[in-house]
Amino acid sequence: MEKEEELGIERREMAAGEEATHGVLAIVSTRLSLRDLCSLLLVSSSCYHFLLSQPTLWEVLDLREMSRAGERLISALSLARYQNVKKISLEFARDIEDEHLILLKSKVMESLQNLESLNLNGCQKISDKGVEAVTSCCPNLKAFSIYWNVRITDFGIKQLIKNCRQIVDLNLSGCKNISDQSLQMIADSYQELNVLNLTRCIILTDAGLQQVLLKCSLLESLNLYALSSLTDRAYKNIASLANLKFLDLCGAQVFGPLPVDLHSTQPCINADNEFHLVRTCLMKAFPV
Repeated sequence: MEKEEELGIERREMAAGEEATHGVLAIVSTRLSLRDLCSLLLVSSSCYHFLLSQPTLWEVLDLREMSRAGERLISALSLARYQNVKKISLEFARDIEDEHLILLKSKVMESLQNLESLNLNGCQKISDKGVEAVTSCCPNLKAFSIYWNVRITDFGIKQLIKNCRQIVDLNLSGCKNISDQSLQMIADSYQELNVLNLTRCIILTDAGLQQVLLKCSLLESLNLYALSSLTDRAYKNIASLANLKFLDLCGAQVFGPLPVDLHSTQPCINADNEFHLVRTCLMKAFPV
């Protein structure tokens, strides 16, 4: 009888300890890096099963700056815990190539059906071919970022638009080979767009930007940094963007008045008294 009582007490103590451990894990695990989280899976069977029972922990796959990121990505998405991943970052994972993204399509396409955010910033080995492959797996994508990539052309943007109809946040900063054709497609297809970054897209012209300003009326953030090829004609419809909260015109060439106050980092107010931030550093300004 005593032994049974002792065993009962021991079991209750173990259950209480396990419950306390799970409580700590629930708090700590949300703050851990992917590497640390995976290490925690190996601590014990109890930790393993508890962590796998928390689906929100596995909605983000962060492989920023990691070596062999392409192999790690395919391997991770083959696991059951990443079947509902919503955000993937491969920022500056410089060894990732088109072939890795093509393999995603053939091996783990189902894992990407609910993906909402994809960051390929600094992945300079990715071309239109890779963009076509990966976006064909992501029909629910809302945010796409491919900063500092000179291999992406209008064809890649065309594939993005064909495959992903819900984009509201688009970063094409440093994609120096996209032209007005891309802006026309963006203006026609992404009229719900909230954020657009065109920094250093140096072959864009006034005509392309005007299409975006006319049709993407819900823009809240517009980055036109270092687009010295544009003239003040391109900016004349900025005032029609009633929801605009951030505008970067640093490096613009302006020869006349614009529909916003252009003083460095100056707030301006629209008709609805909403706060806007205009960041400017004009190369040539001749206000009249």
